[in-house]
Amino acid sequence: SDGWSMPIMVDELMQCYQAATLGREAELAPLPIQYADYAIWQRNWLEMGEQERQLAYWTQQLGDQQPILELPTDRPRPALRSYDGARLNVELDAALLNNLKALARQQGITLFMLLLASLQTLLHRYSGQADIRVGVPVANRTRNETQGLIGFFVNTQVLKADFDTQTTVAELLQQIKQTAVQAQAHQDLPFEQLVEALQPQRDLSRSPLFQVAYNHQSEGHNEARELAGLRL
Repeated sequence: SDGWSMPIMVDELMQCYQAATLGREAELAPLPIQYADYAIWQRNWLEMGEQERQLAYWTQQLGDQQPILELPTDRPRPALRSYDGARLNVELDAALLNNLKALARQQGITLFMLLLASLQTLLHRYSGQADIRVGVPVANRTRNETQGLIGFFVNTQVLKADFDTQTTVAELLQQIKQTAVQAQAHQDLPFEQLVEALQPQRDLSRSPLFQVAYNHQSEGHNEARELAGLRL
């Protein structure tokens, strides 16, 4: 399942646990559809012309050339990806975060768009490349019936930014805004179908279409949840 599904799963698990401790059946809200129903609907919907429409958008957006992000690294890239990695936590103080939100409001964009533009600018600076592409996951739950379902709905999009010496920050932010909004309107095409259509040159040391991913999640502080004899 995906990240959206996890709190749904926890809530239902707690309802089942609580009902079991009371010796009764859990009264879970009835689902309007099942995940399999959505899969059938999506396949039929795409086959009715939506796949062709969305594929036309993405092929026009990304073109027939799929550039590889070339960042200066301390060591040569291995021929085969190992998927080894590390984690670096950076906490933004409240004042900086408020300033970022204020800038986003001033420019008529979201915080997601502002931070994405910042990341792409950083990649442009260190790579020297004008075409910067970043992979972005989307929830892909555009139908109301899917809001309470447990399943893997997430899709991946490729958002590109074009840089030149004349581009101002304000112009870049508006470019990112337009790209993100249009991508949301074309989020249903499965990523694997896009890869198949574009047929990028395969390289076992890199992922196709993009080499950097960005995920923006808004998470509050989770409250401790307690049940009889159990604490979460």
